[in-house]
Amino acid sequence: MPADDAIYPSLRDRAVLVTGGASGIGASIVSHFAAQGARVAFLDIADDAAVALCARIAEARHPVPRYIHCDLTDIEALRAAIAEIGPVAVLVNNAAHDQRHAWQEVTPEYWDNRQAVNLRHQFFAIQAVAPGMIAQGFGSILNFGSTSWRNAVGGMPGYTSAKAAVEGLTRGMARDLGPHRIRVNSVIPGWVMTERQLRLWVTADSEAAIASHQCLPDRLMPEDLARMVLWLAADDSRMCTAQCFVVDAGWS
Repeated sequence: MPADDAIYPSLRDRAVLVTGGASGIGASIVSHFAAQGARVAFLDIADDAAVALCARIAEARHPVPRYIHCDLTDIEALRAAIAEIGPVAVLVNNAAHDQRHAWQEVTPEYWDNRQAVNLRHQFFAIQAVAPGMIAQGFGSILNFGSTSWRNAVGGMPGYTSAKAAVEGLTRGMARDLGPHRIRVNSVIPGWVMTERQLRLWVTADSEAAIASHQCLPDRLMPEDLARMVLWLAADDSRMCTAQCFVVDAGWS
């Protein structure tokens, strides 16, 4: 964690669960929580990346997170992993996959898979962690959405539909869980320069589009999302719920 990053005393020793934590935005979130002294667990299917992340965190002399291999489209496996981890105070529903696809080629099976990858596991993770949060008397749940549907991005209707639904899920669950002092918010990233995005999608033309649409000229990086997540997980944001926090350098 950079020396000028904020330190949140309420996050020290706090139990945190991050889905899709092995790479990209998720890995930055895991690393930032570990640097705060939180007890972090994360789920993913990318074993090599997960092991490498844990090694980097150990080298930085921060608490080493717990990694559990879990396919989030398998809800019973997700439930079992959460039961193995035990009660958490923070859930970060980060995992997603923005695979491009033409609307003409979408089958019912592919559509259902896109919802399973990008939306369904968020609800069932909430359902699984909520009883423990209720027993503790507090919690913070962060669901990752996307500015893609807000900006009318085409070429991936299964993804954009799922990400639009995340905001509805957030608002409804904030009402249902609020009486238990459990906060539910959405974090809405813009175009984040993860290794995957740089490898697959970022071209000279897309760099020009970023420059023309963002209000701020700098590249949006995974750590910019991680810092928002830390604040929303900490007690500093104790009265923030049912909201969508956009981190996109002013694009949308």
